[in-house]
Amino acid sequence: MDTNSTITGRTTTNSISSVRYMSVTAMLSAVAFILMFLDFSVPFMPAFIKMDLSELPALIGAFSMGPVCGILICLIKNVLHLFITTTGGVGELSNFLLGVAFVLPAGLIYRHKKSRRSALIGSLLGAVIMGVFSVVSNYFLVYPVYYNFMPEEAVLGAYQVIVPSMKNILQCLVCFNMPFTIVKGLFSVVITFLVYKHISPILKGANR
Repeated sequence: MDTNSTITGRTTTNSISSVRYMSVTAMLSAVAFILMFLDFSVPFMPAFIKMDLSELPALIGAFSMGPVCGILICLIKNVLHLFITTTGGVGELSNFLLGVAFVLPAGLIYRHKKSRRSALIGSLLGAVIMGVFSVVSNYFLVYPVYYNFMPEEAVLGAYQVIVPSMKNILQCLVCFNMPFTIVKGLFSVVITFLVYKHISPILKGANR
């Protein structure tokens, strides 16, 4: 047995895997960054709350390359967005943390047992965790920054136009933002399940 040839072969394989990992991460990060701009308003939500699917590439990356890849995609898209931010980085920090809360459980559970069932359980759990954490991040990080541009009373008023019985911001976040964020995650889950089987061989390449 030629030990040197074996070592060289393994090194080459590892190098190819590393290049593919970086390439896939970079490509999905670019897609996620672009998707951040394709946001849109939704009915029954204040106009300043937008829907986007920028977590979709991160979820795909977490399934195809592992949870760390998903986290890196969340990080890179938000670092890129820092150059055009109007929130002083607070919005990007919140978006990153929410993305991690979504893709990390999904990626970890799927890595433990690679099946459609585990992928579904992990991604649904991630969507719920992201929704719950959105209340915390918005209440303590994002909205205090918004209050510099839009008084708290005006923010509360935007929710009260939809549901007049809303009494405070925390109640608004629980009743509006949390389910909205969960639904946002579910959209990414549905699309991922529709496309993943078709694009997985391309993403994994030699790692299949």
